[in-house]
Amino acid sequence: MNDRNISEHRLALSEVLDWLVEDGLVDRERADALRVERRLHGGKQHPLVVVADQKWRSPKQPGKVLGLETLTEWLAGRCGLDYLHIDPLKIDFTGVADVMSSAYAARFSILPVQVTTREVVVATAEPYVREWVDELAPILRKEIRRVMANPEDIARYLVEFFSLAKSVKKAAERGEVTSGLSSFEQLVELGKGNRQFDANDQHIVHIVDWLWQYAFDQRASDIHIEPRRDIGIVRFRIDGVLHQVYQIPMAVMNAMTSRIKLLGRMDVIEKRRPQDGRVKTRTPDGQEVELRLSTLPTAFGEKLVMRIFDPEVLVRDFRSLGFSDEDQARWKQMTATPNGIILVTGPTGSGKTTTLYTTLKQLATPEVNVCTIEDPIEMVEPAFNQMQVQHAIDLGFADGVRALMRQDPDIVMIGEVRDLETAEMAIQAALTGHLVLSTLHTNDAPSAITRLLDLGVPAYLINSTLLGVMAQRLVRTLCPHCKKAVPASEEHLAAWRSLVAPWKSAEPSQVWQPVGCLECRMTGYSGRVGLYEILLNSPEIRRMIKPLTEIPKLREQAYREGMRPLRISGALKVAQGVTSLEEVIKVAPPAEEA
Repeated sequence: MNDRNISEHRLALSEVLDWLVEDGLVDRERADALRVERRLHGGKQHPLVVVADQKWRSPKQPGKVLGLETLTEWLAGRCGLDYLHIDPLKIDFTGVADVMSSAYAARFSILPVQVTTREVVVATAEPYVREWVDELAPILRKEIRRVMANPEDIARYLVEFFSLAKSVKKAAERGEVTSGLSSFEQLVELGKGNRQFDANDQHIVHIVDWLWQYAFDQRASDIHIEPRRDIGIVRFRIDGVLHQVYQIPMAVMNAMTSRIKLLGRMDVIEKRRPQDGRVKTRTPDGQEVELRLSTLPTAFGEKLVMRIFDPEVLVRDFRSLGFSDEDQARWKQMTATPNGIILVTGPTGSGKTTTLYTTLKQLATPEVNVCTIEDPIEMVEPAFNQMQVQHAIDLGFADGVRALMRQDPDIVMIGEVRDLETAEMAIQAALTGHLVLSTLHTNDAPSAITRLLDLGVPAYLINSTLLGVMAQRLVRTLCPHCKKAVPASEEHLAAWRSLVAPWKSAEPSQVWQPVGCLECRMTGYSGRVGLYEILLNSPEIRRMIKPLTEIPKLREQAYREGMRPLRISGALKVAQGVTSLEEVIKVAPPAEEA
């Protein structure tokens, strides 16, 4: 349809309903009933919003509801416009706000979403309101390209983008130049006062609130605020991958960092040494979220990382963490033992803390005393007695365990076994009748035994106290809304063979692949799940633990007793359509010869 042949007007519900009937998306009876109902009751909602509220199912695709995004995409195609889903993390709000005033944008319900040297892309939900194009083109001296977007998104972001851009602008005006104050590259600009502005400035408060809100909305696990030479960069880690989301003036970034340090009860003035802090806040829907803060002095100023801890972690079950029935049985066999040591191993960010917290939450009944010593406390949980390592007063893990032993504990969780002293205290606790859980940094489960021997723990003590070791990794899960099954090609089968080698496993006839949709922000993945390798310390394994333990033989015995390597655990997730071959190959270390 050539929209130039249609006169200037706002969309009417009646014409949208006629088009839907014409295209076979809605029955004539339903369309007429809605037409009569709206005529009687009136209302100023956009026609697409009115139709979406009916939650009709399309006769062409009975399983699909005619939602607002679906209807917007359909209308865009019908009117000959490109469809755009507005992703706030991909829009330079300070740049687009310079294109037009918020009043002008509100008047026509339009939203600039991209500015290049050649063109300005503007989102609209009114394909036949075009007068603003002729007004703006000579002023901007750029080509204007219209795209069709969801009317509710335009209304929401119209307020938020212009409001946020105004805050950044005002904050930058007040904050003059601060980049040289904490940077190695000192720069004194003559004639400027180098005045830093208040971290409690309302504009800064607004920007920080916005940042947190969007991090929660996008399921980010970490927020990075990083100084560069001339600008501040904001990045979110989503499903283990970093995404750059904003660029902000240095003056604003410094004030944001000060504001967050203030909320985290950190020393705002001290910028030469690393600091830690924590903030508890609420999501827009009222859910409490904890953020752990960490600062680091860098060449261009102070870098701040905020780790977001989801409170739902503590109420998740082992199934949602990715445990198979066999994994659960082996893990419960270990954790049901009244005394001994259980180790969880893996690199940073592999979900060890989540596994331990979930386990402790289930073990922390009113009849037992659960104590933890952590560096730092990751999540505050009322069911545990949590204590934090304090290096400033020489309170390390070993001293903490020593103190906890006088607190009549039943179960003790030690954040990490880093040295011989901590390992000896953990063993002492296990020998005196306590269940001890801790973490180690090793590649797989059998290597944990070598690591303890390397620290200087005698083999006979490992034999008598170690219940078992679990190694784990996190892989991204395929988005359930858009993942696609394809017949397994020779390339897929070659990847599968490299994944399961040297184990023999039936080759799949199909594999699932990421596609990308609005639900997963076009990444093809949504969320993460664990891969687990669980070694139980059986009588046969104990006999093999000696001062010069042969790990390959020990690993071989563990395989015979039912331990599945991480890659085999991943292959099962691939076969179930939970994740992709590429993810498992990227994350899990190769299985050793069995």
